[in-house]
Amino acid sequence: MSRSKSLSKSQNTATQPGLVVAAHGRHCLVEAPDGQRLICHARGKRNEVVVGDTVRWAPTGDEGIIEAVDERRNLFHRQDEWRTKSFAANIDLVLILLAAEPEFSESQLTRALIAAEAAGIEALIVLNKRDVQPAFDRAWERLAPYRRMGYAVLPLCLRPALQGEPSGLDELKARLDQRSTLVLGPSGVGKSTLVNGLVPHASAQTGEISRALNSGKHTTTSTTWYWTDAQRHTALIDSPGFQEFGLAHIEPEHLAQLMPDLRGALGGCRFYNCTHRQEPGCSVTSAVASPDHPEGSISATRYRLYLELHAQLSSQRAF
Repeated sequence: MSRSKSLSKSQNTATQPGLVVAAHGRHCLVEAPDGQRLICHARGKRNEVVVGDTVRWAPTGDEGIIEAVDERRNLFHRQDEWRTKSFAANIDLVLILLAAEPEFSESQLTRALIAAEAAGIEALIVLNKRDVQPAFDRAWERLAPYRRMGYAVLPLCLRPALQGEPSGLDELKARLDQRSTLVLGPSGVGKSTLVNGLVPHASAQTGEISRALNSGKHTTTSTTWYWTDAQRHTALIDSPGFQEFGLAHIEPEHLAQLMPDLRGALGGCRFYNCTHRQEPGCSVTSAVASPDHPEGSISATRYRLYLELHAQLSSQRAF
């Protein structure tokens, strides 16, 4: 039986179950089991509700009050030095959408994957613009280390040049079926095209949600839950904000465990508290590929990203 976290000292016994499908400020949109949606407000000074939460709410006039939030299976979030940004809760998959152009940032990709690993959520990397050559082949090769470490990487062409040309969308749909998927990606990769292609009337839904939560202002909500099917079995959660992906909630000594290629090399270090940076007898540094050691299981780029992240997280802990 799932536990609930009360948002007030007085628990309303006449509560109803619901799913948070959008949030903006202190307002959120809750969907009842019959599909009806209404604006709700969380009790208390802090709004602890995020998209994907299952809640208990009580009606108050034309709106509702959230009385309790059910225990979450997971929470996908980022945290920098100043604030925490929660993307969504209770999700099955994080889809990181990249493109052949513009060239993707491997640092951003790595940070998103680490956040997914820390939350215990499966990640899927999708590379769009297969029709853009030779940029696609270069980008696909850059993703080779991620395929080797076990991540699923799918090619995609949302706008095929020729009618009947395979787009990869059918395989992607099969992976999303019966799951709740958070979609992340930088600007220009085709995220809006993907959401509009998979979600019937997505633009209309966004407008309705924005008007409901912003008192008529056409402001896009930060995170939105869409059903892709009438039966409400498969969901996409669209969220912006891929540029700055803070990992301040990660302890530097746990970082290597959250990077599959480094994790595979752990266990053979001479020192129990090895940071895998400069210590002698380190099994991680000995596995890094180099001109003298080309068969290494950890790419030089990935190891450089580890060093950068470890230094950043360590400096944050020093204050």
